[in-house]
Amino acid sequence: MKILIIGGGNMGLTYAQSFLRSHIATKEDMMILEKSPERAAILAQKDIGTVYGTAEDCLQRADLIILAVKPQDTSLLFDSLRPHVHPQQVFLSIMAGVKIATIAESLQVSKVIRAMPNLPAQIGRGMTAFTSSDAVTRIELVMVQNLLNTTGKTVYVEDESFIDASTAISGSGPAYVWYFMDAMMDGAKQMGFSHSEAELLVSQTFLGAVELYLATNLSCEEWIQRVASRGGTTEAALKSFGENALKGDIVSGAFAALHRAEELGKN
Repeated sequence: MKILIIGGGNMGLTYAQSFLRSHIATKEDMMILEKSPERAAILAQKDIGTVYGTAEDCLQRADLIILAVKPQDTSLLFDSLRPHVHPQQVFLSIMAGVKIATIAESLQVSKVIRAMPNLPAQIGRGMTAFTSSDAVTRIELVMVQNLLNTTGKTVYVEDESFIDASTAISGSGPAYVWYFMDAMMDGAKQMGFSHSEAELLVSQTFLGAVELYLATNLSCEEWIQRVASRGGTTEAALKSFGENALKGDIVSGAFAALHRAEELGKN
C-alpha cells in the first residue's frame, strides 16, 4: 500500500513517523507532498519517505492519500489535485470542518474518510474520531483504522456531525486541559511555590487523577465526593467554582468550538 501524506506539518509528520515506528508501513511506501521548499528540506533529512513538491509527481501512485493541510487551503489544494486522482484511491482527511461531501465533489472521488485527531497523537496518546462515505469498503476502513491506531485510540462514528463534536471535545480538548493547568500553576506560584515546583505539583496531579479515574469504574462525581470531605478544603474550592459558574463556562466553551467547526464546514 502506497501512502501519500499531503502536508508536512506537525500532524503529517506525526503520521509518517507513527506508521514507520509501528512497522505498518515502510519508507519505500511512504510519500510526503510539501509545497514549502524549506519544510521539504527538513522532512527529507528525517528519512521518513520520499518528499515531493508537486502533486503530478506522486499522487497517481498512491493508494491512500492523507489530507493534512489547513482547511483554509482547501480550494487551491483541490484544484491542484483533481487532475491526478483516480476512482479507487482512498482519501483520509484530518482538515477541521471540511465535510466528506465537499471533498468528494471537489475531487470527483467517492472513497473519503474524515477523521479528527488531537495533538497528543504526537506521543502515541492521541484520540481520533472518524467516519466515512458509503463507498469505502470494510477492508479499507479497517486498514485506515489500524493506521490511526498507531497514534493512540480511535472511535468510529456513523453520523458525520459527531466529527465536529469530537473536534470541540477531544480535538480542542488538550488546550482546555492546559488552560486549567496553567491557571493552577499561577495559583501555586501566587502561594509562594517556584515555577518548577508549581509545574511538578500540577502536572503530577493531573496525571495521577486521570490514571486513577481510568483504573476504576467510578465516575468523576464519585471521585470528587471521595476527595471533598464536608467542611474541608476541596469543598471550599468546589463551592467557589460553583458560585462562578465554572462548569457552565467550560461547557459553553466547548459549544463555541463546536459552532466554529460547523462554520468552517460551511465555508
